[in-house]
Order: sequence, then C-alpha cells, then structure tokens
Amino acid sequence: MKITRIAESINVMSKTLGPAMKGRDPKPIQEMAIKQQQNGAQVLDINIGPARKEGDQLMEWMVKTVEEVSDLPLSLDTTNPVAMEAGLKAVTKARPIINSISLQPERMAIMLPMVTKYNAQMIALLWGKEGMPRDTNERALMATELVYAANQAGVVNEDIYVDPIASPICVEINQVLSCTEFMSMIADIAPGSKTTVGLSNISNGTPDHLRGILNRTYMIMLNRYETLYSAIVDAFDSELAQLANDGLPEIYNLVWRIMDGEEVSLASLSEKELHYAKTARVLMGKNLYSHSWLEV
Repeated sequence: MKITRIAESINVMSKTLGPAMKGRDPKPIQEMAIKQQQNGAQVLDINIGPARKEGDQLMEWMVKTVEEVSDLPLSLDTTNPVAMEAGLKAVTKARPIINSISLQPERMAIMLPMVTKYNAQMIALLWGKEGMPRDTNERALMATELVYAANQAGVVNEDIYVDPIASPICVEINQVLSCTEFMSMIADIAPGSKTTVGLSNISNGTPDHLRGILNRTYMIMLNRYETLYSAIVDAFDSELAQLANDGLPEIYNLVWRIMDGEEVSLASLSEKELHYAKTARVLMGKNLYSHSWLEV
C-alpha cells in the first residue's frame, strides 16, 4: 500500500522559514512549497506553532502564500484555534486537514465543529487529558473515544486520520513498541479511518546521520499490517519516497521477517539490508539503542 507523504518542512522552527513568516516574506516559503511538491509530496503541512500573537493573520497569510504556487492539499498545524479557523477560511483549493485535534475537552469543543463547517479532514491525535498514552491499551481507548466524539460531531471515519504519536527511540522503547502494536488494531477500532504519524519524532534527538535510517525503518514497521495511510515526513529523503511508493520490496520483506521473529543471517545481507536489519532490531527493543548501533 502506497503511503501518502505529508511534507513537514514549512515549519516556524526552521531557521530560514521562521523569520520569513515573522517578516511576511513569501519567497522562501513559496520556494519550499515548490521544492517539496517537486519531490513528490502529496500534502503540505503548514506549521506556525502556538502563534499566540496575531496567529490568525499569520495563518491566513501562509495559506494564501502557499496556494499561490501549489494546488496540493494543506495540513494546517497550530495549537491556536483562532489561527486554525482563519486558515480554514482562507483555503480555496483542495480540502484541508486540521492538524490536529486531541482528547483535551476544550480543544475538542472548539475544533470538532470546524471539521464539518469547513469541509475539512482531521488528524485525531491520541493525546489525552493527562498527556501521552502509556501503552497500547490506552491508545486504543483514546482512539475509540476520540473517533466516537468526532462521529457525534458529524465527522465520518473516512475524514479522520488517527495519529498514535511516535516518540523518540533514544528516550523510551516501550512507547516505540506500543505505537507499532497499535497499528494492528486500528482497522477494528475505527473501520474506514485513515492513519498518520509524525515520522521524524522517532529519530528526534539522535545524530543527523542516523535520522534517515530510523525514520525509514520505522515507517516500514508501522506499515506491517498495511494500515499506515500517511506520514508527516522529510520530503527530501529520496529513499523514504521510494519506500512510500511501494519501492524496495526486498527491504520491506526483510524488516517484516525480523518483526515476525525470523532469525536472519546478518552475514548474508548487503550493507543497505544490514543497516535496516540492525535498525529494526533496535526499534523492536532487541538491541539497546546507542548512537553506534550500526557499527556494532
């Protein structure tokens, strides 16, 4: 199953684009939008962060700026509901995605009506009243509760992207495993719904040269049950793009065999296959994470 790539690089945290947003300079933002589209992105995420000051004006300007150079759907990413609504009002092209709505009551009350009001889709972020779910069962419970609330607000499952929240491998392996396990349950919990994940979260805090292999391997693992519909990714990772487009089937097969408990002879693998095999074992908790796992 091909995985929709939601490009992550139009982000207020960018050293280039953050100042461009603040100064309302469209050129760097439009250049990034064009480059991501040229690299095969199917959705553009626009992340303005909390945007507490004049967030509504910023999001409206961002939507108009990006839509001048791209017809791709936009994923509007902010924790400011006023800014979110301003962005939704400004969209004139493809159906937007609200990124995101969590189980926090005040956020649901404000944001869920926007989904139907503006003919949007939504990312259902499994973040509860007490924060991140502790295990797979809590993820399942949160998903059930959030999808039910969305349904009650008139949102159909087909317009919901469930995000189980990926967390850094260098912090806590149990969360990594829980997120992977949850993907086997989503079809039963919310039939017809989509899924997504902030893929780069898995490698957050790791050295730059290791981030790509972690992101790519984890995407393969999350799609073990062919339930990963989309992922928020680095659009410039060409190998990840291959994998998202059903390429490199031998790599998928290798990682899935390891997930299924097969003892794979490392000596028989190519260097690329060896990197994926070692990374899969780290992401499964079979080997401890360290910055040197590929060299061991």
